[in-house]
Parts: sequence; C-alpha cells; structure tokens
Amino acid sequence: MSKLNTSVKKVVLAYSGGLDTSAIVPWLKENYDCEVVAFVADVGQGDEELEGIEEKALKSGASACYVVDLKDKFVNELIAPAMQAGAIYEEQYLLGTALARPVIAEAQVQVALEVGADAVCHGCTGKGNDQVRFESTFAALAPHLTVIAPWREWHMRSRQELLDYLAERNIKTTASATKIYSRDANLWHISHEGGELEDPWQQPTDQVWTLSNSPQQAPDQQEVVELTFDAGKLVAINGTEVTQTEALMALNTIGAEHGVGRIDIVENRLVGMKSRGCYETPGGAIWYQAMRGLEELVHDRPCQRLRHQLGQQLADLLYDGQWFTPVREALLASVAVLASKLTGTVRVGLYKGNITVLGRKSPYSLYSEAFATFEQDEVYQQKDAAGFIRLFSLASRIRALKQGGLA
Repeated sequence: MSKLNTSVKKVVLAYSGGLDTSAIVPWLKENYDCEVVAFVADVGQGDEELEGIEEKALKSGASACYVVDLKDKFVNELIAPAMQAGAIYEEQYLLGTALARPVIAEAQVQVALEVGADAVCHGCTGKGNDQVRFESTFAALAPHLTVIAPWREWHMRSRQELLDYLAERNIKTTASATKIYSRDANLWHISHEGGELEDPWQQPTDQVWTLSNSPQQAPDQQEVVELTFDAGKLVAINGTEVTQTEALMALNTIGAEHGVGRIDIVENRLVGMKSRGCYETPGGAIWYQAMRGLEELVHDRPCQRLRHQLGQQLADLLYDGQWFTPVREALLASVAVLASKLTGTVRVGLYKGNITVLGRKSPYSLYSEAFATFEQDEVYQQKDAAGFIRLFSLASRIRALKQGGLA
C-alpha cells in the first residue's frame, strides 16, 4: 500500500477513545508512516469516558497521550458569553457540541506546536458540521499544519468495518456493532443521533435519553432555585457563591432530576442536509431562562432587540465554526456592553420539564411600580397619552385624509 503523504512525520490526533479514533491511530501509522500523538480534551464528558484513556491510546499505537483539562476555559470563555448573548440555534439548540469545538481545537493546535508536529487529525465525518469547526480553527491558528481527515480518505464506511479493522490488529475496544447511537457529551450537554432518530416520525425511545429524567419520572413537587448574576456572570446558586463551572455542575444535577432541557430537533446542518438529534442540556436551560428573565428587567426595548440580533448572529457563527474571526470579537464586544447591566437575582421554578421565572430583582431594574401601577399615582399624567397617540398615528391620519378613508 502506497503512503498517502510521506512528508508528514508527526501528527496530533483529537482522540476520544471511541471506535473511530481508536481505528485512526493505527491507520495513520500505516498510511502516513508517521508518529501519532493522542490529544484528549477534558471538557466535562465524565470520568467514565476518561478512565484509562491514556493507556488505551498507547495500546492503539500512539507514542504519547496528552489529557488537557479545559472545563473552566470552556465554561468561562465560551458558555458564559454565549449565555450573555442568548445564543440559541434555530430557537431550540443551546449549541452544546458547537460551543466545545473552538476550545478543543485551539488546545489541539497548542499541543501540536509544543511537540513539533507537522499535522493535526480529527475523526469527524464528511457529512457533519464538526469537520468545518475543527478545520476553520486550524486555519485561523496554525495554517501551516497539514490537516488529515480519515473519514474523507479511507474506504471504511461502517462500524462493523472499523471493528474488523481493529480486530485484525489485536487492538481492543469497548465499542460494538450493537451501539446504535452516536453521542457527544461535555459539561454543557449530551447529544444523541442515530438509531430510531433517523426517522423523524419515530418518537425517541427511553434508550435515547441518558442524562435526565423524563417529565413523567420527575418529582411531583416544584423545586425553586435562585441564580445570582454579576455583570452577566453566574456567581451564586441559592445564595452560595460558586464558580461558573461549579454553578453549571450544580444546575445540571438539579435540572436533570426535574427533566428540564430536553429537546428533539430537526436542524439545518451547515453542509446542507437536515439532521435529527435529541439534546439534553438541563443546567444550560436553567441558566438560559434565568438570564433572559433578568434581561427583561434591566434592558429597554432597543437593547433587548439588539441583544436578540447579536444572539442570533453569534449562534450562527458558533454553529458554523467561525469563533476565531474578527466578527466574533466584534459581537462579543457589543454583548459585553449589554451584559454590564445583567446584575441581580432570578428565582425559577422547576417542575416536570418546565422552567418558570418566578421572580427577579436587580439594582439596574428599569421597572417602576410608581409608573406601572393600576392604582393612583403621582408621576404619570394619563391625559399626556392623547398627544403622544396623535403624533404616533399622524402618518396614518394624513394617509386617510389623502385617500378619503372609509367614508
């Protein structure tokens, strides 16, 4: 078999320990005749996925394995700004996979530069969004590195072929042909694709969901949670000061119990096809709703409209893998200005899959009971509304006079 690229001497592989990347390690060595360094990003996918991963990578043929803890960076530099902006894709998806990719790909490049690699490799398929996210980051941060994407090069097309490939080389894997779902987990969410979900008419079975209770299984009593923000940063849960990472972990536990944050969506992929996925983002859903509740209190209508526009732009940018761009920098600069007033506490109620804002308070509140009350007040002259309405409707009045109205 001829080598695909004899100039590649050392490659850093984004390694998860799953079926695909386990096969990629020996495949790279056989087809590129290169040294393979495994890079593992700890973005909160859990101890079960990370346990023994270094040994596994080495037994697959990697010369070294670097496990990098990115949880705080993920939460503080990606998740928190996204929540300040209200970034949500196609009105439902809180971007759990997309948010993690910039921090993972950036750390992969850093490892590649540190070890003197001349190439980077990922296990993304040619059908998905992640290949764009990884490679756009590589292009922005280290365009001199060769990018290897085995799924666009090799001839294997099924899980069984990958299993056979590993078996022929006596490389053990915990994967099996019966694992029908494709999942991606991190501190923010877990996604599920494949199996019955490939039929959009088919309801997800109980086997799909792994993180949260169903609303039917959730407690019969509402739980009330208070979230406190300081300039858009989540700083306390139920009055106890926490880091944003600690806050998210606590909210995930609470939210999962009450079955919040589940969605079933048919989304538009960047590459042009539609895909159906189920996502569980319990802590993120609470965070998102609380932030919006606080925003209602402190932002006037123009600010809320602008924040909404910024959020939609940031969601599309994240989904499309364009984090390391001047546009993202400009967007977040604007988001930070609006977030400077997002200080206060929001009380939410969790009940059988629902999140309800029960109360909110802020030193920057624009709500004035003196003006809004239905009772007698001393600050608002109701007769002033007549002149306002006359001027506000002046264009309609002139049009009717010119056209004769209905008379």
